[in-house]
Amino acid sequence: MEIQNQSFLVVGAGKSGVAAVSLLKEKKCSVRLYDGKEDLDIAQLKAEHPELADTEILCGTLSEEWMKAADILVLSPGVPTDLPFVEKMREMGKRIWGEIELAYCFGKGQVVAITGTNGKTTTTTLVGEIMKAQFAHVDVVGNIGIPYTTVVTKQEQDQVTVAEISSFQLETIETFHPRVSAILNITPDHLNRHHTMENYVAAKEAICMNQTKNEVCVLNYDNEYTKNFIDRCPAKVIAFSSKEELTDGYYYKDGVIYGHGKAIMKDTDMNLVGLCNIENVMAALAIAEAMEVPLEVTLPVIRDFKAVEHRIEFVATKRGVDYYNDSKGTNPDAAIQGIRAMTKPTILIGGGYDKGSEYDEWIENFDGKVKLLVLIGQTKEKIAECARKHGINQITMAETFEEAMNICISEAQSGDAVLLSPACASWGMFKCYEERGEIFKNIVNAIKES
Repeated sequence: MEIQNQSFLVVGAGKSGVAAVSLLKEKKCSVRLYDGKEDLDIAQLKAEHPELADTEILCGTLSEEWMKAADILVLSPGVPTDLPFVEKMREMGKRIWGEIELAYCFGKGQVVAITGTNGKTTTTTLVGEIMKAQFAHVDVVGNIGIPYTTVVTKQEQDQVTVAEISSFQLETIETFHPRVSAILNITPDHLNRHHTMENYVAAKEAICMNQTKNEVCVLNYDNEYTKNFIDRCPAKVIAFSSKEELTDGYYYKDGVIYGHGKAIMKDTDMNLVGLCNIENVMAALAIAEAMEVPLEVTLPVIRDFKAVEHRIEFVATKRGVDYYNDSKGTNPDAAIQGIRAMTKPTILIGGGYDKGSEYDEWIENFDGKVKLLVLIGQTKEKIAECARKHGINQITMAETFEEAMNICISEAQSGDAVLLSPACASWGMFKCYEERGEIFKNIVNAIKES
């Protein structure tokens, strides 16, 4: 397909949508921008993004004329693929792409693609650092916050692109073809978007649909869904496990990570904490092996690597209390890893936007560590009911995040920990989990010692 001859309609006027329009304009393609928000201030949008100055922009209801005029619909990750106008354009025979597919069509070099319900950002960032230690030209993009479309026009032929890919982005790939892929784990999440667990799993598995047995997919041997995928995976599988001794793969036992039967490194050699991060490191080791990066390059990077911001991130010790920012714990399974990493009596901040999650397993993992559960947001009553069912009665409700923080600061005693690990998305109270984490850190850093 000669992409320059196609007419594009980009949906979503956020970061990904603007980046997609910019790329298409740079490539001299015909492109229009649409956003469903009726109150979108188009003049302000163009003032903030001069590259959109001569772009046709429509907001509110998408016209039949615009639907018919487009050959390819490019959806931003936050736009559901089953909206009525998307379904209608699919029936018209229009191609439905996402920003990842669009960028891949123009990109160069080799791609490492990483997905999973949890651990994506830490693993992607770590793999990016490993690749930078070995290769001259490396981009780290995707769901990590840097749209893939913003880097492709500057890429070299020997480029290595490390991409964090969400299930939303995987719904709309077509030719996307990584050299190495990874599915770190799959647990229930985003069911308000995908509707069924089967749809969610299928989206994750799509990351390797264009791979062959000459390429590699890294899979978690301990996870029910990824383990079941091993025999169906079109690529060669390298597995990792924190429970089983794998003869061909990576495993963790008695504080040591092994690769293909040989001891590689101790967990005490790393700055990262928690079993979840041991698994992230094993996945990174497997990816590095598949990319033919020698251990003498990989291991120093792992040893020096520090926690990604907002993921079990140590903030400060104030008045003898340790404060941890795990704002990226946006679902119960991610939040399980946060509480498991705690070693002190913990005051836990939970709650937020309701994605349709259940909280039993998260609460079962409190394991006597949580001395007080401070709940906020849309899900606070739902979580409180679940917690009481499991015998957790030390619960306080807060109407605002600032109120929740004041409760934590006043109730925490020297030797305790305060953990922000909400098990919920931030929407409704915050723009994003990053904003939630930054506010947490700002409040913590402003605590006076006396």
